[in-house]
Amino acid sequence: MSTEKIILWDQGDFFHFLLAHSLQKKINSELYAIFDITEKQKPFYQKQKFVDYKKIWFFHDAISQSRKKIDVKYLNSFEEKYNINLWLLAMNERLFNEFNEFHKFSREDILSILEDECKLFEKILEEIKPTFLIVDKNFHHQELFYQICRVQGIRTLILNQSVFGSKWVLSERTHMFDKNRTLEEFETSNRSFDELEKYWKEFQLRKKFDSYLESSQTSKTQKFKAGFDFFTSPNTTVKNNYGYYGHTKLKVLVNYFVGILKKNLRSNYIDKNLSHVIDDSVPFVYFPLQIMPERSLLINSPFNTNQIEIIKHISKSLPIGYRLYVKEHPIQVTREWRKISFYKEILSIPNVQFLHHSVKIEDVMKKCSLLITINGAAGLEAAIYKKPSIIFSEGEHFSYSNLPSVHKLKSIDELPTAIRSSLRKKVDPTDVDKYFNLLDANTFDFDMFGFDLDYHNYFYHGGNLLDVEIPEEKVKQFIKKHESLFDKVADEYIKKIEQHSNFKL
Repeated sequence: MSTEKIILWDQGDFFHFLLAHSLQKKINSELYAIFDITEKQKPFYQKQKFVDYKKIWFFHDAISQSRKKIDVKYLNSFEEKYNINLWLLAMNERLFNEFNEFHKFSREDILSILEDECKLFEKILEEIKPTFLIVDKNFHHQELFYQICRVQGIRTLILNQSVFGSKWVLSERTHMFDKNRTLEEFETSNRSFDELEKYWKEFQLRKKFDSYLESSQTSKTQKFKAGFDFFTSPNTTVKNNYGYYGHTKLKVLVNYFVGILKKNLRSNYIDKNLSHVIDDSVPFVYFPLQIMPERSLLINSPFNTNQIEIIKHISKSLPIGYRLYVKEHPIQVTREWRKISFYKEILSIPNVQFLHHSVKIEDVMKKCSLLITINGAAGLEAAIYKKPSIIFSEGEHFSYSNLPSVHKLKSIDELPTAIRSSLRKKVDPTDVDKYFNLLDANTFDFDMFGFDLDYHNYFYHGGNLLDVEIPEEKVKQFIKKHESLFDKVADEYIKKIEQHSNFKL
């Protein structure tokens, strides 16, 4: 096989680093890396010998820290060249909008950052002309680099979480199969709804994530060590990494205690005002809130980020005899819940009932008549409980919209008609069974949650502080511990590389 030029986006989570370490043993390749990391992590990656990168770049070194004249002509030509809407990426970047409590970016700040990013990415690609990009897309700059690579014909490899907690899919696009697989291609295992539900509960992502959250609760000792290191060491990243702008020691301290206060106040409001009981005396449609801020909406469904407006659209589209139930996402607690004004606005909408996050989702699924979601896995779960669903966008969870019971909304104007027609649909367990088989045929096992917990505890005080020095000896031990696991993960990537090397985009 010819030499593959592979560039990896590394954000300091050790996944792509360990992957590169295994790839270099198994495939004829030139490895390159863009490091999106903090200042204290840089010395390790500058000196390390574990991975033989042909060349590396430190992403934030290329971003100017001082105001400059914006080259609007260049940005315009860039958009034309790649058919990329830069403002669409920037406006949905959590660092640039209301979710950033530390720093307010001006229009000029954002344009300056975008200009530097675009020029850096074009320079890198022109210099090395890679054949593959390995990347996660959590922020706008990763999505930007990904889109440029796609336009240039560079193959992309993205590791995607499936709806089953320890099963992962490797593909070119986020939560999309490389081939447009249809249910007709797969045999049925003739599982009943009860059997499908049992299988779902055994492997479902939510079960794995709940376990992860419980395990990730760090001790007071870890938090104290993280706080001590932060307040007693130089804070250079705040000046050199725009993701940390405004993170002064005083602001971080104040934000921590204010965050606890906000979380408690919001939690008290939720407990007092959201419904703990499902009243099914009137038939209802169910809309589960999705977590914010989160990639699934900000990047994968950028025009559907205003969930209050979507709730209003659904409410006014219901048949007169139905009401709408909305339920808070339990994981939103990791974001200190939402503003109380958010909850108040939803509670004020006529014909809407707001469920407490403690209400079991399976109870809601069993009693609802129809589920509507933006792009979450809830639409698939609804089918397991014999309920049809409507999705707003295809952006997540591997095209379960090819289930006959799922309606993919083309425009908001068709919502009333879509609701009425979907309410008449019946779910066939054979279809769900085939879809499960489709997923099984395209996944491999990997305990990402366990790995995530391990590296957070090993290097980052339980994930409480990321801007830390990386000791070489600890990395050596960490590689040894996980080497056999990542050798297997590397095999999955190599399968994809070999597959994609045989045909053109």
